[in-house]
Amino acid sequence: MQRLGTGIGWRPEIAEAVERMPGIDWVEAVAENVCPGHIPESLRRLRDRGVTVIPHGVSLGLGGAERPDEDRLTVLAERAEALAAPLVTEHIAFVRAGGLLTASPRLEAGHLLPVPRTRDALDVLCENIRIAQAALPVPLAVENIAALFSWPGEEMTEGQFLYELVDRTGVRLLIDVANLHTNHVNRGEDPAKALDELPVEAIAYVHVAGGFERDGVWHDSHAHAVPPAVLDILADLASRVRPPGVLLERDENFPEPAELERELAAIRETVEKAKAPNANGKPSGVRDGGAPQDPTGTEAARQRLALAQAALLSALVAGTPAPEGFDRTRLVVQARALASKRADVVAKVAPELPEILAGAYRPEFLAYAQGHPMTDGYRHDALAFAEHLLLHGRLEGAHVQRELSDWWLERSGPAPLSRRPAARLARATRRVLLRR
Repeated sequence: MQRLGTGIGWRPEIAEAVERMPGIDWVEAVAENVCPGHIPESLRRLRDRGVTVIPHGVSLGLGGAERPDEDRLTVLAERAEALAAPLVTEHIAFVRAGGLLTASPRLEAGHLLPVPRTRDALDVLCENIRIAQAALPVPLAVENIAALFSWPGEEMTEGQFLYELVDRTGVRLLIDVANLHTNHVNRGEDPAKALDELPVEAIAYVHVAGGFERDGVWHDSHAHAVPPAVLDILADLASRVRPPGVLLERDENFPEPAELERELAAIRETVEKAKAPNANGKPSGVRDGGAPQDPTGTEAARQRLALAQAALLSALVAGTPAPEGFDRTRLVVQARALASKRADVVAKVAPELPEILAGAYRPEFLAYAQGHPMTDGYRHDALAFAEHLLLHGRLEGAHVQRELSDWWLERSGPAPLSRRPAARLARATRRVLLRR
């Protein structure tokens, strides 16, 4: 595995600061935010001076019941080639559910949700990862995620689950020590035990990030300083194996560059003090790809997993009853967090909406989200929210109505006509009403 060194998550808000930071060996960019034909100049300059750039996907949903979407895999492969990346990374998570496997509406979480640590979920995940590996031009590494809740009836610990995943697929791991801390607080899982059990020699690199605790729940915000507890887990990991790379993640609430540099220095110092052996190769027993799975058994596992994930996601975003065995209080916390993140991201992709609606934006959106789960991406969500307000909302003032209507009309068309006459009539009717 290529030795990466110390890196930082590249974000447009801190792009100039990252270029000036000393000791930055590599950066990670969110894959979905990079267009191969229009790579940001900052990333081009970094790459041209020898800084490695790795695309980090967030929407593939490798832990979902369905096979990975071919278009999404193509997009991820294009990003890897455009950035000349040595590998690409994604998450062990599901991000959508419903659809054909369950004959129910497709729902989007807009967030990374945990997969159950069961044989069914592992069988499906292994096959999905093999599909992704075959479609990508460079190696794949997958990341453990943070979670607010646990699945009932889990059959393995996180370390056991990850070890078998690596053993069966040969995939590399992106270990997020902040997520190990989150799961320690929220699910009572021992980070040291997880490190004991997982194949540390399969680690491609490590994530470090901050968060905050509220009412006994740790929120992996990526918007706060890295706490000592997370650095302690990093030190434990680095005492076991020398990680090829360590990266600081920060997604919002960006501090001054000097503060980020101090955090990077603390990360370097933590790794250096650990004095881990420089282990190479792969963990004992790991095979390159593993044995093929039974197709019939995996299809049955997909069906069972699809039903379970659809029931859970529906409870989180559509207000249906919580599935049996889940901590209902934690699901309420998760549902609120999903709605809040959804409001935040819509405000970023459609910044005109908070400007038009002013202080009414957030309460109006959260009220809308309670009865309107996301079924597509965030841009579609922004249009659907504006349309809902125009048709059913109580907007303050004629000027707000006019500005919002103009915004919606400008961005909602033209669109390919549906083959269904009823759908074409409904769209035409909405546009007439909204113009009025």
